[in-house]
Amino acid sequence: MTSTAQNDEIDPVIRAIRESVQALCADFPGEYWRKIDRGREYPTTFVNALTQSGFLAALIPEEYGGSGLGINAAATILEEIHKSGANGGACHAQMYTMGTLLRHGSDAQKSKWLPKIANGEIRLQAFGVTEPTSGTDTLNLRTTAVRKGDVFIVNGQKVWTSRAEHSDLMLLLARTTSKEDVKKRTDGLSVFLIDMRDAVGNGLTIKPLRAMVNHATTEVFLDDLEIPADSLIGEIDKGFKYILDGMNAERILIAAECIGDARWFIKKATDYAKEREVFGRKIGQNQGIQFPIARAYASTESADLMVQKAIHLYDANQHAGEAANLAKMLASEASWEAANVCMQTFGGFGFAEEYDVERKFRETRLYQIAPISTNLILSYVSEHVLGLPRSF
Repeated sequence: MTSTAQNDEIDPVIRAIRESVQALCADFPGEYWRKIDRGREYPTTFVNALTQSGFLAALIPEEYGGSGLGINAAATILEEIHKSGANGGACHAQMYTMGTLLRHGSDAQKSKWLPKIANGEIRLQAFGVTEPTSGTDTLNLRTTAVRKGDVFIVNGQKVWTSRAEHSDLMLLLARTTSKEDVKKRTDGLSVFLIDMRDAVGNGLTIKPLRAMVNHATTEVFLDDLEIPADSLIGEIDKGFKYILDGMNAERILIAAECIGDARWFIKKATDYAKEREVFGRKIGQNQGIQFPIARAYASTESADLMVQKAIHLYDANQHAGEAANLAKMLASEASWEAANVCMQTFGGFGFAEEYDVERKFRETRLYQIAPISTNLILSYVSEHVLGLPRSF
C-alpha cells in the first residue's frame, strides 16, 4: 500500500488535483476563516470557488457534467482543503450524499438533479438522518412518511442537519413501515430527496443550532410536509441499506480531512518550534517538544496508510467496510493527537485567535464523535470483524 507521497508520484492526475486545490485555498487564508468562524457565517465564496473549479463534482459521472473520478480524487481534494488550514465541512456532504442518488436513484432523478448539482445551479448539502431521541440508533428514528395518493406526508424532527439553510436539496431518511410490521429490523425505512426550496414554510421549518464548531448546523422540523411520490429514492422500505451504502465513502472522506488537519497541525507546531525562543534557545531543541511532534507525525503517516488502503478497496469495488471504519478512527485519533501537540507547543499563544490553532483544535475534535463515534467503530470491529457477540 502506498503513502500519500508515493500515490502522488504514481498518479499525475492526483498530483495535479493536489496542486490545484492548494492554489485555490491560497486565496482563502487564515484571516478569511477567522472572520467566518467569528461570525458563524457560511463560507459561500469558498464553496462557490470549489464548485466553479469542478472539485465538488469530482465523483459525478461525466455524462451528468461531473469529472467521473474515484474516491481517491475526492479524498485528495478534502485532505488538501484541511491541510491548507481551511475546512471542508461546508461542502463535503455533497460528495458522499450524491452517491445515494447516483447509485439508487432512477434515471429520471439522476438526469434531473445530477447535472444541476455538478454545475452548481443547486446544492445537495443537507442530510437528514439523526434525531434528538435516537442519535446514532438510526433504526429507532421516529420521523414518518405516509403515502397518500401522489404524495407522502412527512412528520418528525431531525437534528445536527448541517447546511440545511444553505442547501437546495436534502436527503431524508424516514420510516415508511412501522417496526412492528417488518420482518427484518433494518427494513421499513425509506430515503427521499426533498426540494427544500418548495418545502420551507410549507411544512418544513429550519432552526439554526449554535454549536462549538461553525458547521452551519440546524434542527429541522417536518409538520405534515407533502412531498411528491417521485421523491422516493429506490425501493420503499429499503432506505437503511442505501444509507449504509454511502457510509463507507463518508468515513473515507472524513478520514482524509483528518489527515489534512493532522498535517496542518504538525507543520504549524514544527515551524513554531524552530522559531520560538525561551531561555535563550529554540524550543524545538528540547526533546520534550520534539518527541511529541515526532510521535504525532508517526501516528499520522500510519493512519494515512489505512486511509490509502480504504481508498484502494473502495475504488476497486471491493469490500471496504473494515478499512473505511479503521481509517476514520485512526485518522481522527491522529488529528486529535496532532492538535493537542500543536496546542502544547504554542502554549498560551495557541489560544490566541490569530494563530488559527484554537479554531482548528475545535474543528478536528468533532471527528471523534461525528459522523460516527469511535465507540461505534470499535463495536463494529468487535462484532463484524472479530466475531464477538453483539453488545447492544
